[in-house]
Amino acid sequence: MWPNISAAPFLLTGFPGLEAAHHWISIPFFAVYISVLLGNGTLLYLIKDDHSLHEPMYYFLAMLAGTDLMVTLTTMPTVMGVLWMNHRQMSHGACFLQAYFIHSLSIVESGVLLAMAYDRFIAIRTPLRYNSILTNSRVMKVGLGVLMRGFLSLVPPIVPLYWFPYCRSHVLSHAFCLHQDVMKLACADITFNSVYPVILVALTFFLDALIILFSYILILKTVMGIASGEERAKALNTCASHISCVLVFYITVIGLTFIHRFGKHAPRVIHITMS
Repeated sequence: MWPNISAAPFLLTGFPGLEAAHHWISIPFFAVYISVLLGNGTLLYLIKDDHSLHEPMYYFLAMLAGTDLMVTLTTMPTVMGVLWMNHRQMSHGACFLQAYFIHSLSIVESGVLLAMAYDRFIAIRTPLRYNSILTNSRVMKVGLGVLMRGFLSLVPPIVPLYWFPYCRSHVLSHAFCLHQDVMKLACADITFNSVYPVILVALTFFLDALIILFSYILILKTVMGIASGEERAKALNTCASHISCVLVFYITVIGLTFIHRFGKHAPRVIHITMS
């Protein structure tokens, strides 16, 4: 037992006012979770099994699929526990660990999307040098760097949560633990835990999004210079799915960040839906 921590467990929250419908609400949630597990699992199997897919673009795609799988496996047990069995209690240690993995994997995913944008940038801007620039060893180094950035950057704000006293309400806003949610329940000086995440978001999510935007501006400039309409369409087609992933990821993550920071008076359902 850590010192200065009240013994009461945290209480997770599903959809307030709709508790009677939780079993029905769980159906689309469960369907989405199963599709995520099957889809990403199949993708990883195909990339591993098919030697023609052993290329940088598919390695990065495998990293993205693996990250999505881990996020799903991190959140699914508590979300379905609340919706199926109304199991709301969660120990402090388990809560902090879940928050650590959720936030770390979000930064990892942002880094993988940035790496994928770099891959497309090299493939379209300098296709003849693609294989010499993105070698297997370089792809491994990029992947390791992305993982280290995600998992090491979250240690400073998560560790203090273990020794903060929690004398206020232990009710959390979601069916899983988030750092900003737990932090607000602490009866301690949380200045560092308030400032550090803002800086971290700026140096990861916002910076990654700006670099991806800049890379696609350069890609579009290169594509527009291609004489053949067919080649131009082919080049744009390889980027379309990545752009879709980028938009879905950054719009929701940055939107959720803004709502948590500045949307204190927004309806509760908006917070829950965004999360």
